[in-house]
Amino acid sequence: MTTPFKRIAFSLSSSLIIIVATIASLPTASFASEIADREVLYWYDPMMPQQKFDKPGKSPFMDMDLVPRYADEAGNGATMSIDPGITQNLGMRLATVQRESMNQSFRAAATLAFNDRDVAIVQARSSGFVERVYDLAPEDVIAKGAPLVDIFVPAWAAAQEEYLAISKVGDAQLLAAAKQRLRLTGMPTETIGQLERSHKAHPVWTVTSPIGGTVKTLDVRQGMTVQAGDSLASVNGLDTVWLEIAVPEAQVTNLAPGQSITVHLPAFAGEPLEATIQALLSQANLDSRTVRVRAELPNPEQRLRPGMTAEVTLNRNIEHALVVPAEAVIRTGRRALVMLAEAEGRYRPTEVRTGREFGDKTEILEGLDAGQTVVASGQFLLDSEASLRGLTAQTLEDVDHAHGPVLHEAEGTIVSLEDGMVGLSHGPFKTLHMPGMTMAFPVADPSLLAGVQVGSRVRVAVRESDEGLIIEHIETLEAPE
Repeated sequence: MTTPFKRIAFSLSSSLIIIVATIASLPTASFASEIADREVLYWYDPMMPQQKFDKPGKSPFMDMDLVPRYADEAGNGATMSIDPGITQNLGMRLATVQRESMNQSFRAAATLAFNDRDVAIVQARSSGFVERVYDLAPEDVIAKGAPLVDIFVPAWAAAQEEYLAISKVGDAQLLAAAKQRLRLTGMPTETIGQLERSHKAHPVWTVTSPIGGTVKTLDVRQGMTVQAGDSLASVNGLDTVWLEIAVPEAQVTNLAPGQSITVHLPAFAGEPLEATIQALLSQANLDSRTVRVRAELPNPEQRLRPGMTAEVTLNRNIEHALVVPAEAVIRTGRRALVMLAEAEGRYRPTEVRTGREFGDKTEILEGLDAGQTVVASGQFLLDSEASLRGLTAQTLEDVDHAHGPVLHEAEGTIVSLEDGMVGLSHGPFKTLHMPGMTMAFPVADPSLLAGVQVGSRVRVAVRESDEGLIIEHIETLEAPE
């Protein structure tokens, strides 16, 4: 005679309920003998697995008996054993935790804008009267040297007549003084040169644009009186334009000036442009939670016009990251879990701290080590089974205690090696929320410095101590040339 035992694991994924039923039959006498020989760690209610009891009895939560947790079921307190045949039927796939060189790229929206560094403000050099305003208006595109306005300057007329009179006398000293007076009235050098060549007074000054570009403002009209220093017009150059990219704040961490970007403009489909990041602007947009990133594009043919939209592909620097398949991570809303696969068909839920997404892979900041094996497919069923068995996930604190002191990693370049101290220009220690900087670190063991040279590109792992950060591991990524 046999006694059937059924275990039904419910796993809710979207709107589908997956029910897995496993039926095993054991002889009654054999089963009773096995139960008697097994060590019981505690009793629990499967509906409230986190609550443990020292003795059997009725559950205070449900109308049911407490269930024993056996030592061989728990293993190290948080593992379970699954029959290999069942895992094969579930189509379970495993994946190895690996440290890989990642090159992440993402897309962002951008707009073209005027280059605010290429602006000319045209001012009146002397007081006078506007005799003519050339046929221009804001947004007109003009060339360098294009005339803007004609201004009659009375002070120039008197100074020029005086200069011409002295030039007939031939007194060099008086002539030099008269020429200096011309300069003091604000007369441009080219106008003085024209006076010397023609020997005729030119009291009307034709104001020209010092650069080519777009007329932004034209603040004068015919018949107006202007004073020295008054603004007449402003011109914005078009030889280069700015590209302002709206980057989500979560993506800004590893962007830096000098990184390459690819620009696609709808106006010029099929003609991607290459540029580099110039600056990450200091203020984020509170409404869209984006940070503006600026690049500069050459515009020799003036095809690019401020206000155009663009789609930009930003390429992040290549980094070494500990990654697992994104599908291996179970997100509960409060934390992230993975199912660790161990020897002899045992599985253990483990809490992890995740970082960035690299396509179909997720960065692991804490909770796993390179070389471990995780379940990449079927892990939700295992998680449901673990919940029914009352297994709790190994927390990050448990992992840290099991693996010794917590290590924090970053990459950098060695700038000095003196008295057992490593001068390192490093990037951010993300798990410490510590930005990149240059500082000196002691090493836990002098043998770590064997083969390390100034100028080497390295990855270091440090631990926190009462004396500060101490290097526990150094890996050379690139030797100096």
